[in-house]
Amino acid sequence: MALKDSYLLPAAADMHVHLRNAPGPIAELVTPTIRKAGIDTVFVMPNLAPRPVVTVDEALEYKKALQAYDPEVNYLMSLYLHESITPDEIRKAKKAGIAGVKAYPRGATTNSQWGVVSFDPFHDVLSTMESEGLVLNLHGEMPSSPTDNVTVMNAESKFLPTLTSLHSKYPNLKIVLEHCTTADAVAAVRACGPNVVATITAHHLSLLVDDWSANVHHYCKPSAKSPEDRRALLQALVTSEGKFFLGTDSAPHDISSKKGKGNTAAGVFTQPYALGYVLTALEEGIARGDIKEEQVTEEVLAGFLSEFGRKFYELGPAEKKILVKRDGAVVEESLKTDKVEIVPFRSGEKTWSVEWQ
Repeated sequence: MALKDSYLLPAAADMHVHLRNAPGPIAELVTPTIRKAGIDTVFVMPNLAPRPVVTVDEALEYKKALQAYDPEVNYLMSLYLHESITPDEIRKAKKAGIAGVKAYPRGATTNSQWGVVSFDPFHDVLSTMESEGLVLNLHGEMPSSPTDNVTVMNAESKFLPTLTSLHSKYPNLKIVLEHCTTADAVAAVRACGPNVVATITAHHLSLLVDDWSANVHHYCKPSAKSPEDRRALLQALVTSEGKFFLGTDSAPHDISSKKGKGNTAAGVFTQPYALGYVLTALEEGIARGDIKEEQVTEEVLAGFLSEFGRKFYELGPAEKKILVKRDGAVVEESLKTDKVEIVPFRSGEKTWSVEWQ
């Protein structure tokens, strides 16, 4: 076997999750799976519907609802960058412990219809975030546009000049390029200063365009790309040095939204087995020659899965350890209640188990 049979690691931190509306049937089902994955800290996305989280009071109310499902998880809450947000709300957010503000280019992904068309009108808000130390979280895609020759395959690369411009204009603003999927994005993040980092999902370490074009449960935004892009993500993980860390973008949808009438919903549900998916992807990458066996150490895994994200968000180290063991679990065919059914990534396959120490 390319990897060890078990790893003793600090509890993981997942810096990009979707838990959906709370109270609500999806949140009730998926929130208790966070700790099942060996994760004790999550950065929660604000793109709820029919209204996103745009005020501090809404974020704190949302957090309270999530805590009712599992009070042992540390929920890092965020606001949705919206035209109604003011510098005063940013200052209030900092005092209240809100961890970041998520920017969605309008029309780029799920519930982005209230998102950003241009960052110019947000100058005062971004300047206040810079001075207050509040993180800007970027969905790094341009909306698809035949006129501008933008599709799901180049939407991320087309967005990167915006990332570079924001970093240049606000050099002290902490920025996360979320769920990067391309070699171009990896290079752009590395070229920026220490205030710019990126998250990498578990599923993008495995998937290619051919996978999601054939399976609705593999379709997400941003979409998986080429073998060269996947290789760049794997190499970014094992050479991260704090620039890249885990953000699963676990995005649960009821099966009717994935296989029902109309367009399929974008999102891959990875929450319960996120760490196992990462380890499997690394092992597959070694087998292909994308990375080397000796690059996957406990130190590298601890950094990517736990330490780097906590450090960027100025959190303390994990208080507990987890033991991750090969082939100790099998991914369910689906998770369901009488109200909702969600199909997880790699359903039916063996994966790594997690034991809290």
